[in-house]
Amino acid sequence: MDARGIFENLSPLDHRYYQANRSLFEALANQLSERAAVSYCLEVEIALLRAHLRASGGLTDDAQRQVAALRHLVTADAVAAEEAKTHHNVRALVNVIQRNLSSELATWVHVGATSVDILDTAQSLRIRDAVQGVVLPQLCDLVLELVERAREHAETAQVGRTHGRHAVPITFGYALTEYVSRLGKCAKEIADRAGDLRGKLSGAVGAYNAMSVVTADPITLEREVLKELGLAPSEYTTQLVEPEYLLRLLLEINTAFGIIANLADDLRHLQRSEIDEVRENFSTTQVGSSTMPQKRNPWNCEHIKSLWKAFMPRVQSFFMDQISEHQRDLSNSASSRFVGEFIAGFAAAVARTREVIRGLGVDDQRMAVNMRLGKDLVLAEPAYICLALAGRADAHEVIRVATLRAEQEGCGVADVLRQDPAAWEAIDARLRAVGYGDADTFFLHPDRYRGRAVEKTRSLCDHHETVIQTLKQTLNQTLKEGAPHAT
Repeated sequence: MDARGIFENLSPLDHRYYQANRSLFEALANQLSERAAVSYCLEVEIALLRAHLRASGGLTDDAQRQVAALRHLVTADAVAAEEAKTHHNVRALVNVIQRNLSSELATWVHVGATSVDILDTAQSLRIRDAVQGVVLPQLCDLVLELVERAREHAETAQVGRTHGRHAVPITFGYALTEYVSRLGKCAKEIADRAGDLRGKLSGAVGAYNAMSVVTADPITLEREVLKELGLAPSEYTTQLVEPEYLLRLLLEINTAFGIIANLADDLRHLQRSEIDEVRENFSTTQVGSSTMPQKRNPWNCEHIKSLWKAFMPRVQSFFMDQISEHQRDLSNSASSRFVGEFIAGFAAAVARTREVIRGLGVDDQRMAVNMRLGKDLVLAEPAYICLALAGRADAHEVIRVATLRAEQEGCGVADVLRQDPAAWEAIDARLRAVGYGDADTFFLHPDRYRGRAVEKTRSLCDHHETVIQTLKQTLNQTLKEGAPHAT
């Protein structure tokens, strides 16, 4: 086929994002490209052909050589040229295979199968291999990067925020641990769903009609062919594999995509000039604005969220692809072709997020300044709790009024509370009893009121690091052993 420059491509994935993710996208091309689609369909046809030849006693040494040679002789270009005549992709593949075999072997090609036996099985193989071999290792590395940064900042004081307003103190490590936990669980779920993709060789309506003419035990034949490919059969089939196996995987990927977008959005807001607690890495040659030379924009975080905005709505079509009229219609034939783009977009977002986390600058001094913007207002909660535990039913109202006075008078809450000796003594006694020391010291150091943020950060990082390292070892072992089919 004619060579095509990347700047003639229509999809941004094939020019702009390819250039930013060359090694990643080239790895994904081994499973998700059109050339890979032909290769994987060929592998399914080969597995079926070998099964027929074994059953008929025709899998001789010569037959083995002919079948092995197909991987070099049957090319995407040849199949595309044939499809231009047949207007049918699988029949084009079958014709090209048959032309490269002896007449005795060619007879057995595709016997008993329908097109979607090949297409659905090949798609499961492609997506499984792309997720296990490329996407999951990237996601695991992102989680481990987050673990490292969360541990680094386990004790870095930061004000917690709800509704965009200061709440009570946490640590920046604890804020990052939210994403360690959420993404860590997603990685495990994605691995489980990818490992449960299924195939089929049950014919035009899924009832083994054609294959029952070929063999007395078509169900066993299906199981043996799929086992050679490393898949289990779909429990029930029409002309299609049950769509929920793939749907559940794509939904879990989309869940992880949303978590990454959430993280990017959090980091983007923390880079606002008036907050300025973190900053993306900005190279010495980088330009933030074509007219304002001083700009240092959080463009990577915005880019990640923007990718999510582009790909998240595609989940609607994944749900719509659940529905096929009776045993099958063609209403998913176009929409299902974009699954690969969704996976590639997610992989690009994961890679970009990892770079952001790795190069993220954290300004702990600015965090300390922001913590004290409201003086000691962030300690209104423990003051209320201490007073309530001292038996004051009106504790919340007492502290609420004290915070209003503090804001009006430009002083601290502690300054107002000291004017009520009984309340102050009750708060002081409780703080001493739970190990926070005297009230005067407590209100001078709001960063010390952080609950179990540090301990929770460390325990969750330890847990998810173990889970992710185990998952990586499993993936590496799978890759080391090699897929049960050639690609």
